[in-house]
Amino acid sequence: MFGIPVLGVAHDVLLTLADALAPLLGTGSVAGAVVVFTACVRLVMVPLGYAQARAEVARARLAPQVERLRQRYARDPRRLARELGALHRRSGISMFAGVLPALAGLPFLFLTYRLFAGDRDLLGHTLVGAPLGLHPVAGLGGPHTPVLLALIALIAGVARVGYRRAAAVPNTPAPLRWMPFATVPTAAFAPLAVGLYLLTSTAWTTAERPLLRRLATARADRVVPGH
Repeated sequence: MFGIPVLGVAHDVLLTLADALAPLLGTGSVAGAVVVFTACVRLVMVPLGYAQARAEVARARLAPQVERLRQRYARDPRRLARELGALHRRSGISMFAGVLPALAGLPFLFLTYRLFAGDRDLLGHTLVGAPLGLHPVAGLGGPHTPVLLALIALIAGVARVGYRRAAAVPNTPAPLRWMPFATVPTAAFAPLAVGLYLLTSTAWTTAERPLLRRLATARADRVVPGH
């Protein structure tokens, strides 16, 4: 997916960030660079997050109409699906708008995986003593088990918060509610640096979503006064 030039640029960017962070983080400077890199990626994707927030607000406001349709066509699932699709189209929202930020972040996730799956300049760096190229599943039972378990536990905790917030939004499709938990098995079978990327990205999303929803709600109130 990524050619040598892209990997080379990403490698240089990470090491440049690590050099800048070295006075503060020492041997953890590359791990810090992964966090900063992830934050920059998420900053670029804020417009997609805002689009997702607008869709969530719109779905919440459609909830009464959706419930009426479900009661009316409870015995006709095909008609219900058609009516729900038509309702969302008329409202100008997608039932799966929340997938966009996750899809947009996949190339950067794969890039991080490629870098720490075979780049010798990066594999020797550590996070609290644990090599950034170490896979948690392979490292369990070894000297780095506490670090690996702590990272997986943090990712699972953030995923749980993300699930609860998504479930609190009326009319959210089940795949979008459960999507945050996909980060847990991914982190378990990927290099430690990928887990650090996932933790940073999901924590950013968890913190960002309420802010963007408030902005989207304020905008919707201006467009449709009285709601």
